[in-house]
Amino acid sequence: MEKLVTLADVKANDEVNKLVELSNSNLKVLGYTEHGLRHVGYVSKTTSNILSTLGYDSRTVELGAIAGWMHDIGNAINRKDHGLTGAILAYDILIRMGMSAGEVAQIIAAIGNHEEETGTPVNALAAALIIADKSDAHRSRVRRETADIKDIHDRVNLSIKKNYLAIDKKVKTIRLVIQMDNTSATMEYLQIYLSRMVLSERAAAYLGYWFELVINGNVINRRKPVPTEVKPKAGETEVSED
Repeated sequence: MEKLVTLADVKANDEVNKLVELSNSNLKVLGYTEHGLRHVGYVSKTTSNILSTLGYDSRTVELGAIAGWMHDIGNAINRKDHGLTGAILAYDILIRMGMSAGEVAQIIAAIGNHEEETGTPVNALAAALIIADKSDAHRSRVRRETADIKDIHDRVNLSIKKNYLAIDKKVKTIRLVIQMDNTSATMEYLQIYLSRMVLSERAAAYLGYWFELVINGNVINRRKPVPTEVKPKAGETEVSED
């Protein structure tokens, strides 16, 4: 029997919890940054904030939050193609929880398209999830017990003192602002994140917006002067949450 499955239901689901835990553990062995409850919580909340700010209905907002919470569970199987395997895992879990097939289809499309190697923004959930996921670069993601300044991923994340994602509905801009210290540099950030930022541009375009990346006061993907202070501009709504 179909039921209205909520984010709270998904968070309370033991299968989902175990998959999130195992995904994070597997990626720790592989040397990746944190992909546990902090990351999925950030992505879930930020995905829902993007959709809510853009005026989507409350159920779409909740489906986005669920997709964000489950988006990385495929890492419990393998890092490669984890968006695709995660979508398959999510389908089975959500159907057994009683969610309608139509809603499940939206969620698995988002999960299956959130990675730059295989993904594209095929629906609003996918577009919001892509932007939320790719915006989560920060020193809080570095695993303190294994941090290595010689590793570019740790070095870049350790250098990011502050970041925020904000939406300006008037000028139709989704803006990711990052403040880095001298631990790393913009060039190193782009070595890791360029393809992810390109996908974020496509995701924002699907939503009818322009994605703008600003690092240390410099607009990376468009030549337009911006204030150097790290805070939302007048008219912007901050949507990222940690």
